[in-house]
Amino acid sequence: MSTVTSAATGKPALATADSRPRLDWRLRFGALSLIWGFSFLFIKVGTGGYAPFQVTLGRLVFGTAVLAAAMAVKRQRLPRGARTWGHLTVAAFLLNALPFSLFAYAELTIPSTLAGICNATSPLWGMVLSLVALSEDRPTRVRFAGLGLGFIGVLTVLGAWEGFHGLDVTGTVMALLASLSYPIGWIYVRRTLAGTGDSHLAMTGAQLLLATVQLAVVTPLFTSFPAHFALVPLLAIAALGALGTGLAVLVQYGLVAEVGPTTAQMVTYFIPVIAAAAGVAVLGESLRWSTPVGAVIVLAGAALTQVRQRPAGARASARPAPTGPR
Repeated sequence: MSTVTSAATGKPALATADSRPRLDWRLRFGALSLIWGFSFLFIKVGTGGYAPFQVTLGRLVFGTAVLAAAMAVKRQRLPRGARTWGHLTVAAFLLNALPFSLFAYAELTIPSTLAGICNATSPLWGMVLSLVALSEDRPTRVRFAGLGLGFIGVLTVLGAWEGFHGLDVTGTVMALLASLSYPIGWIYVRRTLAGTGDSHLAMTGAQLLLATVQLAVVTPLFTSFPAHFALVPLLAIAALGALGTGLAVLVQYGLVAEVGPTTAQMVTYFIPVIAAAAGVAVLGESLRWSTPVGAVIVLAGAALTQVRQRPAGARASARPAPTGPR
């Protein structure tokens, strides 16, 4: 939004011969790209009928239901321990409640295409933060070049040379803050929840459950109960939660286990492309030339920030990367 690991354990997800999915990984990779790419369209449609906090709450309810069903099928229990639940509460806020709400509010005033591109800046934020917070994450010239290139791409998308004319500053800042929240959350998870011994499914299920509780408390304070339930926005919220938040997490971990983190992480670079195409084709949003050009520059910069020098014989990092609007 990295051997990608559990969303909350920091431990590599392993596949066995018995659990290997039958569907070819390329098809699942394409499905994951489509699901996360269309998530920004679903947010836009959802906010057309419901308040942003209601969209986020519905998204979390449906997403949690999917993971709860998966845990029931696999007979897995929620993690135990007050310390674990305390850290998961913070992770739920940083990785789910906060960014989901910020994107929902952002799309009240900015196109879904721009929101998708802002989401692609997560690796750029992640590099800056990791240099400060993770002593083992050393900077290189290539990564610094990627950071500079990504910054130029963001300015291109926003039309800096025109004085950001026609840009809704508040909505754009919210979308960028949402993308910043993901790497902050992942660094927190890496520092506090690595090696807990619980499965990624149990930890992620608990995390989504906590985020749902957080939104269930906040939403009534800032919104009123809907006078009527608009069907199309409600279906969009259901798809956003069940597919973009629940199923997508399961698909992502399956990909990591089967083809490794490097290949699985490539989905990041398809999300803004699909988000832009969906916004234009389905919602009729317009694109200036600077938007796709800037997006390509952002993605190129983000890719460079992920290049790491590995000592001979060293294994890949067991750190997950935020890849989408989970």
